[in-house]
Amino acid sequence: MNKALVGLLVGMALGFAGWFGGFGAFLLVAALGAVGYVLGRLMDDGVDVRDFLSGRDRERR
Repeated sequence: MNKALVGLLVGMALGFAGWFGGFGAFLLVAALGAVGYVLGRLMDDGVDVRDFLSGRDRERR
């Protein structure tokens, strides 16, 4: 799926959330979309999410 299509789908989802759910739903969908984007990028780069979330504490032990 190319990036333009993904952007279109995200824009439509935010538009529907804003129209039907109001501004609070718009913000919730935008925030969850941002979290999903970051997790997807981490997985594409081959970074394990558990290692990323644990920070540097595991490396020091």
